[in-house]
Amino acid sequence: MTLILGMLLDAIFGEPRWLWSRIPHPAVLTGQLIGWCDAKFNKGDHQRVMGTLTIVELCIAAAALGWLLQAIPGQIVDIIVLAILLAQKSLVQHVQAVGDALRLSLGDGKRTVAMIVGRDTRDMDEAAVARSAIESAAENLSDGVIAPIFWFAVAGLPGLLVYKAANTADSMIGYRTPRHEKFGWAAARFDDLLNLIPARLTALLIWGVTARPDMRKILRDARLHRSPNAGWPEAAMAYGLGIALSGPRTYNGTMRDYPLVNGEGERDLTPDHVDAAVKTLWQVWVLTLAGALAIWIIQLT
Repeated sequence: MTLILGMLLDAIFGEPRWLWSRIPHPAVLTGQLIGWCDAKFNKGDHQRVMGTLTIVELCIAAAALGWLLQAIPGQIVDIIVLAILLAQKSLVQHVQAVGDALRLSLGDGKRTVAMIVGRDTRDMDEAAVARSAIESAAENLSDGVIAPIFWFAVAGLPGLLVYKAANTADSMIGYRTPRHEKFGWAAARFDDLLNLIPARLTALLIWGVTARPDMRKILRDARLHRSPNAGWPEAAMAYGLGIALSGPRTYNGTMRDYPLVNGEGERDLTPDHVDAAVKTLWQVWVLTLAGALAIWIIQLT
């Protein structure tokens, strides 16, 4: 019941601006801590060792905090923490905002999608803006919704907080840049490990709520992605909506020639395709909620 109520609370309220404009969001505090560690320890000749120690200590602290919170009598703390750390409604709002802005103008669409993706947006056309939003929807459905639910179900608040700490660290220092290739190595590898099952579970859920495309094609194209995990929900979304995703894009002025996922799918994407992706996000959420409800009923009997 804790999981069900947490999912419902997040879906209804999301991330209320009136609250997080007054106090820092836990993700912001975690990011500040990681930033401090980066500035303090990412130097010298032992960057990989220091980065590994940083992620180990961060996760130990997250697990300890989770155990302390979980020890508080009742379920209200668990429900509130889960709702805060889930991102269903905020993900839907950010993705839908891109589709709505794109209907106004290409410039509005590019400015809005730049808030949720790291690639260069200046030279994007309408299809590229819509594609970027849909890719973000698929990847963040796994990272921001299914993975937190999975680790909460497996290990309670300690599992949830460890996952969120590792995922935040990966998003900040887990890049193969000159500064973070060594220091962020452990964060990136640990995040890959924690997302191994949730990413594939997300793909299965997307497959279940769409037209159930050929799973063999999803399995094949998921491996084309540069990430060992992100390709799974992205491939499922591409085949579920009948569209082509991924492909060449520019980061910091450098063109990356990534392969297309479902290269035979529709390439001229529009705001309507973004709407379809948002619908899929909610369908997956409903299916996940139904699964949690079914498990709860079975446990009662």
